[in-house]
Amino acid sequence: MSDGNQIVPLAPAKFYQRSNEESRQPTALRPKRSGKCFFYFLALIVLLSAITLVFAIIVAPRTPHVKLTSVAVEYLIYGNDPIPSFNMTLAAAVSIKNSNFVRFKFENSSSSVLCEGVVVGEAKLGSGRVGARKTRRMNIAVKIRSSDSLSEAKNLSGDFNSGKLKLNSYAKLKGNVRLFGIVKNRTAVMNCGLNLNLTSRSIQDMECI
Repeated sequence: MSDGNQIVPLAPAKFYQRSNEESRQPTALRPKRSGKCFFYFLALIVLLSAITLVFAIIVAPRTPHVKLTSVAVEYLIYGNDPIPSFNMTLAAAVSIKNSNFVRFKFENSSSSVLCEGVVVGEAKLGSGRVGARKTRRMNIAVKIRSSDSLSEAKNLSGDFNSGKLKLNSYAKLKGNVRLFGIVKNRTAVMNCGLNLNLTSRSIQDMECI
């Protein structure tokens, strides 16, 4: 009976000491984790920079574009007797294109017509606003009359004989755009060259820069 109930002592637990390679394994993984974190951080910086650049390009204030879209001759008288002179009325259409994502507000402005560098006509454009990504069109009538100093020019008589008269239309619109509470001044300029056919009483060529 006593032999069957004999207690067998348990074997002592064995403790294994870590080798140098095992103890160094977690330390070896740390540079890899640090490298990944640096890569993610760098990628985030590049992504934020790209987003900021695209946003800056999109919302950066731009100068609106003013253009003379059409010109028609409503009234015209010209002659060389006793001196070269002309008197006419032009009906013009002007467009103001605002490519900004905010409105463009412009001050009182006017458009001038020049011949041989001398102002011979002027029309008011007034003041107003152009909505974001919008184009505003205006119809104006310009009364043009030659001055005494222009009548003395020899080129004017030659233009009459050739049947063509060269004119220039100029306008400057001073205004501003408001971005995030910051006002940015912008000046839109229109400069167009016109070739008036005196025989057909129409604008033959028109070029704007």
